Amino acid sequence: MRVPVLIVGGGYAGLSAATMLAWRGVPVLLVERHASTSLQPKAFGVNMRAMELLRPVPGLEKELSGIWQGIGDSMRIAVASSLTDPEPNILFDTSAVPFPTHLSPAPDLGAPQAEVERVLRAKAEELGADLRFSTEFVSLEQDDDGVTALIRAEDGTETTVLADYVIAADGYRSRLRAQLGIPTSGRGVLNHLQAIMFDADLSTLVNEREVTLWYLQRPEYTGVFITGTGVGAHVLGVTYEGEPDPDHEKLVRLGVGVPDLDVTVLDTATFPTAHVLADRYREGRVFLAGDAAHTMPPTGGQGGSTALQDGCDLAWRLWLVITGQAGPRFLDSYDAERRPIGKLTADAQLANLGFRMPPAQRVDYPAPLEDPFAALLGYRYHSFAILTEPGDDGSLLEDPRTPDGRPGGRAAHVVLDWEGRRISTHDLFGSGFVLLAGPYGQAWVDAGRAVRDQLGLRLAPHRIGGELLDVDEVWLERYGVSKSGAVLVRPDGFIAWRSPGADLDPAGTLERVLLQILALW
Repeated sequence: MRVPVLIVGGGYAGLSAATMLAWRGVPVLLVERHASTSLQPKAFGVNMRAMELLRPVPGLEKELSGIWQGIGDSMRIAVASSLTDPEPNILFDTSAVPFPTHLSPAPDLGAPQAEVERVLRAKAEELGADLRFSTEFVSLEQDDDGVTALIRAEDGTETTVLADYVIAADGYRSRLRAQLGIPTSGRGVLNHLQAIMFDADLSTLVNEREVTLWYLQRPEYTGVFITGTGVGAHVLGVTYEGEPDPDHEKLVRLGVGVPDLDVTVLDTATFPTAHVLADRYREGRVFLAGDAAHTMPPTGGQGGSTALQDGCDLAWRLWLVITGQAGPRFLDSYDAERRPIGKLTADAQLANLGFRMPPAQRVDYPAPLEDPFAALLGYRYHSFAILTEPGDDGSLLEDPRTPDGRPGGRAAHVVLDWEGRRISTHDLFGSGFVLLAGPYGQAWVDAGRAVRDQLGLRLAPHRIGGELLDVDEVWLERYGVSKSGAVLVRPDGFIAWRSPGADLDPAGTLERVLLQILALW
């Protein structure tokens, strides 16, 4: 069989890529060796940035938000000996330091990975993606014309798949990464964790304290507790050496601090806590995503969201190339842009792990980020697909609370009025490129239409002050242009280029910009 994109792995990275490719009309085949999506809650929470990338798919934001309430002002992270510890050390409290939700139209979703994967799987299949569980990737060969891969079904039937591109989203033990000989760096395996999913009534403990994430420090073990709200499924992760303790109910009762707690163990799993970074994200026509690209400690909770972003990011890049809107070399921008962010996030979570250790054990760990929120919405990209401006210092982070519209940064959320309906600038992004011009920038809008037709590119030009009204009169400041200027925003909501003012030849300038960004020279 032949397919434009083969995805190996049905976790966050693979399912998000399959969903976003199928939504864009790109046929995709996903194979996953397990029989279903995850039963374990695993990662907890989907951050605003990941939600911004997923929400253009019709109905997806509503379905994801229906799983769980947004984190909002009800999340705290604590270090304690148990859930009944009378004096937990509160590391993070959103009631004291609220999430700046005004910076994004997307919610910061509090939901377990198992439920998010279930929604993504259903949406991908609804959109036409071919998802095959209980199907194993065996091997592949590639050349200038494509990839030939061998997959094996549960009954032993083997199928040869011809694909233009492959996404390796097959986890921290990535067989594809190993077969391709891609080296890794990082601290390696740090410890081993036994995850115990259980059902118990914790309502008097969780609801009163409103703590979602607990780092446990006990004489018997250290670990992490992810609690739901009241009665239902919860997860305890216990570090171990050698073999894991088989008495799961005892471990749960110690972590909760209630010796006679009624516990029903639902599932268990073991996996290493590791800090492993692929030294490159691309090998020919194969791209690494998720844990195959960056395995990170869970301390900080951004591993899952980073994997979701990888999948979404690859989807729009592959779509542009497969449909001829960009040249094949455009795909080099994936490694250039996503690998530094993967390392930044993994290093930050490693620092968080060290921070909760006794001071004498922290010496080999990096310092935590001064502003963790900047890594969520304020990371910056640098590649040939971003036309940076003179004086750009190449920094990876900026303060998302004070956006200035520099190319390489995320386009700011601004409230607009579109024919009487309130929308966000981010509601315009996702389907293709967007050209936003100032009130006196009609020449840019006309140029956008002309260049769009000439290049056969999905591009929507809009004029702020025309059909779109700037409700709070902040768009010019947050995008850093005059009333005659324009900003080019990519499908991922990042600014690729801007003109602070008018141009004598807007069509010619815009064409040159797009040819360079899209590697069409």
